[in-house]
Amino acid sequence: MSHEMLIRCCAPTMACLKTGSMFTCAFDSREAMTDELRRLNRRLGGKGLRILPLRWRGGRALLYLYRPKLLERDLRDPLSRRLLSECGYTCGDAAVCIARLISRLRDSAGFPHEVGLFLGYPPADVDGFMHRKDECKLCGIWKVYDDVESATRQFARCRHCTEIYLRRYADGCSLDRLAVAR
Repeated sequence: MSHEMLIRCCAPTMACLKTGSMFTCAFDSREAMTDELRRLNRRLGGKGLRILPLRWRGGRALLYLYRPKLLERDLRDPLSRRLLSECGYTCGDAAVCIARLISRLRDSAGFPHEVGLFLGYPPADVDGFMHRKDECKLCGIWKVYDDVESATRQFARCRHCTEIYLRRYADGCSLDRLAVAR
C-alpha cells in the first residue's frame, strides 16, 4: 500500500477532522500486508491513530484508519448507542464494537448501515440513512438527512485537507509529519 493512497483516502482522519476512514487496498500476501499494518501502527500510534484490516476478500483488504479516542467519544452519543443496539451491538466499548463490525462485514457482501458511526458521520444522518432513505437532503462524503449547512462545511474542509496533504506529501513531507497528534 502506498503512503499516497493512505493520504488520498484518509487525510481528514490524519488531520483530526474525522474519526475514521475506510478504503480498500489490493495485496499480494496477507502476511506482508499484516506486517505493513503493524509498521504503520508503530509509526502512527503515537499520533493517536490506528489502522486495522476489517475484511480480507479476493486479494483486497478493507482497511480502517481511525482515532480510538474520538471513536470512544462518538459511540457514547445516545443516538449512536441506540442505533448500534438496533444492529445487535451490546455495549459502547469501541474495541468490542469494532469486533462486531468486523463480524457483520465478514457476513455481508456490502456495508452495514451503521458503518457511518465508525467514520464520524453525524448520528442523525446515520439514523436517516437507516430509517428514512427517501428523505436525503444532500449527498457528499455521506448522505445528509439533518444539518445540510454543517455537512457542506465539513465536506469542503475534508476536500481542502486532502488537497493540502497530497500537495505536502508530493513536496516531500513524511507521513509522520502529516499525521496530527491528538
